[in-house]
Amino acid sequence: MIRRFTSWPVMMIVLLLITGLACNFGGGEQPDEEPTEVPVSVETEPTEAPQVEDLPTDTPVPVESNAVSSLEELESAVIQIVAEGSFIDPEFGQQLNTAGSGSGFIIDEEGLAVTNNHVVTGAALLKVYVAGESKPVNARVLAVSECSDLAVIDLDGGDYPYLEWFDDPISTGLEVYAAGFPLGEPQFTLTRGIVAKEAGDGETWWASIDKVLMHDAIINPGNSGGPLVTSDGQIVGVNYGVYNDNQYMAIARDEALEILEQLKAEKDVTSIGVNGSAVYDDSGITGIWVASVDSGSPADRAGIKEGDIITKIEGLVLATDGTMADYCDILRSHSPEDVLSLEVLRYESSEILEGQLNGQLLAVAESFAAEVEEQIGEDFGQSGVAYEGYVEVWDDTGALVMEVPTEWSVDLATEPLLDDNGEYLSSVIEAASNLDDFWSTFDTPGVAFYASDVLVENYNVGSLLDELAGNYDACIYDGRYSYDDGVYVGEYDLYVDCSDVNSVIIELAAVPADESYITYLVIQAVSDADLDAMDHILDTFYVITD
Repeated sequence: MIRRFTSWPVMMIVLLLITGLACNFGGGEQPDEEPTEVPVSVETEPTEAPQVEDLPTDTPVPVESNAVSSLEELESAVIQIVAEGSFIDPEFGQQLNTAGSGSGFIIDEEGLAVTNNHVVTGAALLKVYVAGESKPVNARVLAVSECSDLAVIDLDGGDYPYLEWFDDPISTGLEVYAAGFPLGEPQFTLTRGIVAKEAGDGETWWASIDKVLMHDAIINPGNSGGPLVTSDGQIVGVNYGVYNDNQYMAIARDEALEILEQLKAEKDVTSIGVNGSAVYDDSGITGIWVASVDSGSPADRAGIKEGDIITKIEGLVLATDGTMADYCDILRSHSPEDVLSLEVLRYESSEILEGQLNGQLLAVAESFAAEVEEQIGEDFGQSGVAYEGYVEVWDDTGALVMEVPTEWSVDLATEPLLDDNGEYLSSVIEAASNLDDFWSTFDTPGVAFYASDVLVENYNVGSLLDELAGNYDACIYDGRYSYDDGVYVGEYDLYVDCSDVNSVIIELAAVPADESYITYLVIQAVSDADLDAMDHILDTFYVITD
């Protein structure tokens, strides 16, 4: 036990001395006799420092925390983010020096904050307003996830109030509050609702998220990146979009935390450095529209620019379902350093560019049709009228898919080809306005597409072309040429000046990199429009090996 310094006798002496001093100072009469000595027994302090084991261990030490614990404190940890930069909108075109606004929230007292990728990626400058202050705080982006639509930013300064994550299970009916700064206004808003669905579908045109919370706490543009919290101000999700008039979406806590740990370590996740969204236009063009590009990112190094449409990665046509799903699945299936083939439509010039992520720079690709036109010269068929559009067609086995002119989808053959014993030989798609005329005349355009994992056992591309060469006595055989579209490699035979209509026929045999199957296509073109269709078919034909 630690003894106190002053004992009871010592206290008496101190009181007597004080009393005497007060009397002397006050000028009172002095006593005649000498003061009587009072024997005092004084306890001395120990000369050694107390041992650690003698200290009390059951007394809690109070620790100050900046963690928010109520809705009243919530505004202090929710931020408004103004992102300034130049963007290209698919509807409104180029937007120079434009400011977009979103929300976010602070997750530690040092100033780390969470928001959406689409709020910050591609911005030249971020202005962050904390706790309703009129003077912005500078911030830098640490890392982003395009597909999960998350970003972590670091605010200048420190000692910030911050939000903590809700620890309990998140269940349907949980009361929640959406906080943020909607519509670009500086006033903090808070709306109340409940969790309507614990695991909603997160596949959208701007993100691809496995699990989202559906709720009815109203959010508006500008709420993106703001927190969805409990009545104690604890985070259950990150608001990121509107599902319909009465349902809103938040990235669920468990999905967000897994990604945020990597972002806090300054590691991008499922990202190439674009602020993009899935698009589909009336002409059948699908892909990922690039609104802005992060400087120094893989996309920037490949030569992707604002306003581009990424139409293919690794030969897979993107956004055919109107979502980011295919794009994000490809990124999740590869490491950030992998070399991936790219096809990009430069929308403003209608140029098709080919290149690689982490590899060759994008360059204008000479189209297959242009190559054929160069080979056959100017004396070719008819000028023709451009086709109205393209439709996706599948074979009966679900293994083959391609896009053909709408006019060619009138007559289709999609049943598999069988051998003489009734055994499977090849999957098939044949398409034309009239298949009988396609096969028997030279004036009806169309296409036949076959793929087989049986024939590849006995033929390579050259021997298959030799075996299946058509009887084209009315045509001039121009030669055999190499073919490589980044997915399939092979050869094609070119026949020109067919009959009096000067039509063109190609017979193409090609294999994928693993040579697990062989493809064979026959395309007949009668006009320039058919050559454009040939390009489109060769861009979209694909075999689903699963």
